[in-house]
Amino acid sequence: MNDTILLSEQNDGVVLITLNRPKLMNSFNWALLHAMEAKIAAIRFDSSVRVVIITGAGDRAFCTGADLKERVSYTPLQVKEYVFTIRNLFTAVEQLNKPVITAINGIALGGGTELALASDIRIASERASMGLTETRLAVIPGAGGTQRLPRLVGKGKAKEMIYTARRIGAAEALSIGLVNQVCAPEALLDTCRKLAAEICVNAPLAIEQAKYAIDYGMETDLSTGLAIESNAYWVCIPSEDRLEGLAAFREKRTPVFKGR
Repeated sequence: MNDTILLSEQNDGVVLITLNRPKLMNSFNWALLHAMEAKIAAIRFDSSVRVVIITGAGDRAFCTGADLKERVSYTPLQVKEYVFTIRNLFTAVEQLNKPVITAINGIALGGGTELALASDIRIASERASMGLTETRLAVIPGAGGTQRLPRLVGKGKAKEMIYTARRIGAAEALSIGLVNQVCAPEALLDTCRKLAAEICVNAPLAIEQAKYAIDYGMETDLSTGLAIESNAYWVCIPSEDRLEGLAAFREKRTPVFKGR
């Protein structure tokens, strides 16, 4: 495996992951899929990581999904294996016990948009474009797009985007709620890092439980969702961080959270 196919750097509790195949629009081949799988698995149990940012190398593309030049040689069985693997990878991103921010630096089509959908927060460059374009290839979004997109932007808009395979620009993506913010290309990573820093000052256990309550509560009725929230709250009560937060408030100082 090429060790540089996936770049990673960590500073102040924030890991920046960069899909590093810029000549191929940062598309996912098997090597990149496996590298990303391993990285996400390692981050899950790394208590020094508070927030993850995912972006693409270069200034053209965030990610254009599957490497179609490689995939054209696959047998039908290999295609099934590939789709199964990328779907599970994006689910692992979605279920990561830390906030994930995608910095959409350019074109994000197919699996690129699906990766963004699996993250918690999406920030796009002004020159970004997004879309689920699979129906033009006689297939459908297979890495969660048919499920996550309507949950985010509504059923009607999701159907319109998937049926037409239309790309949308950053401004439209913001207007329909597909992304949280749009910024100048040169400010993209700084904007993401600033947001990550705002998250990092808060208690990591509380952030983890808030993410859990939101994600699982949204998939059920209100009564069950409130029960999920209640149980997530109870997890926070015996933590050292909760006592530290109260002490810091009383002493008028910045709390030092340790994730315990």
